[in-house]
Amino acid sequence: MKIDLIFKIAAIGIIVSILNQILTRAEKSEYATLTTLMGIIIVLLMLIPEIGGLFESVKELIDF
Repeated sequence: MKIDLIFKIAAIGIIVSILNQILTRAEKSEYATLTTLMGIIIVLLMLIPEIGGLFESVKELIDF
């Protein structure tokens, strides 16, 4: 796995947690929930190609 991908995921996590705290203290809990959900979706979209590559590697290993 690429190290820059790990850093991007960590940065998204930090940004989402800060936004979540700000929105929660402003009593906008529904927006805080949506922000968290969007952060999860963005990270999953970033991981889909990596998971596809993993499946291809396993497929090649089994087919040998």
